[in-house]
Amino acid sequence: MIKLPEPTLSPLCHFEVMLAAPMEMGMGPGGRRRIIPIIGGRVTGERLQGTILNLGADWQTVYADSTAFLDTRYAMQTDDGAIIEIRNLGLRHGPPAVMAALARGESVDPASYSMRTHARFETGDPRYDWVNRVLAVGVGAREASAVHLNLYEIL
Repeated sequence: MIKLPEPTLSPLCHFEVMLAAPMEMGMGPGGRRRIIPIIGGRVTGERLQGTILNLGADWQTVYADSTAFLDTRYAMQTDDGAIIEIRNLGLRHGPPAVMAALARGESVDPASYSMRTHARFETGDPRYDWVNRVLAVGVGAREASAVHLNLYEIL
């Protein structure tokens, strides 16, 4: 067997993503469907800083066990003017009482549930060409009107 290198993680950035109220679509074949508009926010990090644009949404599917499949697509503008697309997929799950509290918009200790994602970036701006080759994993927390996400680049 070939010995493969083990990946390491390097802190990339923190996202604070501001959200509008969820738009309920009802039950679909795979679960309850929701659209949660992304209306702004901030990205902070050593190599990546900027504003999350009022453009995009989280197209969620909530399964019968209250697990939420997160499917987001949105954009940021860096502090020096580049536009970067963000595609972030993940899962949020935990004990039923915790998930119900989150659904009601209550503050919940992030250690009491799991919110894990993986993110990809895309831009045509040559100053940020490096983001086109980044695969990141994230740990997040949901608040009533925002999501906090720490992203780590897989090296």
